[in-house]
Amino acid sequence: MAKRPAPSSGHGDMPFDGSGATDGLEDASLFDERLFFAPQTAKSTRGDKPAKPPSTPATPEAHYHGHRERLRNRYRDSGDTALADYEILELLLFRLIPRRDTKPIAKALLARFGTLGGVFGASTKLLQEVSGVGEAVALDLKLVASVAQRMLKSELTGKPLLSSWKALIDYCHTAMAHETREQFRILFLDKRNALIADEVQGLGTVDHTPVYPREVVRRALELSATAVILVHNHPSGDPTPSRADIDMTKTIVETARPLGIAVHDHIIIGKNGHVSFKALRLF
Repeated sequence: MAKRPAPSSGHGDMPFDGSGATDGLEDASLFDERLFFAPQTAKSTRGDKPAKPPSTPATPEAHYHGHRERLRNRYRDSGDTALADYEILELLLFRLIPRRDTKPIAKALLARFGTLGGVFGASTKLLQEVSGVGEAVALDLKLVASVAQRMLKSELTGKPLLSSWKALIDYCHTAMAHETREQFRILFLDKRNALIADEVQGLGTVDHTPVYPREVVRRALELSATAVILVHNHPSGDPTPSRADIDMTKTIVETARPLGIAVHDHIIIGKNGHVSFKALRLF
């Protein structure tokens, strides 16, 4: 019967006798230490040449980084007149979406809502329907819209509104033109026609808002207002007054007059402009 070869101990060609002991224990220990401290060189599968360590490919810089810097420089050097609307929107989205190309998102927002005013006037729900716009970005866009409204409203504070008509129309248009439901707003004025309060009295559907003349007058008396300006929007975009708008306005005028409260005007705001009842001599 052939003699079976002795198993290797893993230490070169040193014999293993099956008892767990090796010949030349000190030499084996020294051999182990040399192997342990010797530099470990990876070998390739071809011949005895050491394999080269795998190289890590350089990560290319995102293509939009240079574009962002160029756009910022144009804005810095020439102001907003040097930029298209989508580029202005891009500049804002740079801050809100730091690691994406925001040009397609800016263009998609304008394509969906038509104008910058339409973008900032859209609801957070509608904004999130655009690819790339999440809840956080939608809320930040609405925050910018709120800042714009507050800025325009501050131009009215303490000033006679009848002599600040353009500022009044700009504010109302920013606040209401892009609302998807009708909104009835009342501006309460003191005896100098300065703004006391700006309140939304009712929210309705796409083509109707319930208005109660007695409630309008009651609130004016609570605020010690001597005059009001009525404002509501038409989500359709057309500011032409309806028969119901005219009748409701006349009822408020007739209810307020005996109590010393004047109705200076009723303004209808649409996306495409506005209409003044006073200018049209509708009451």
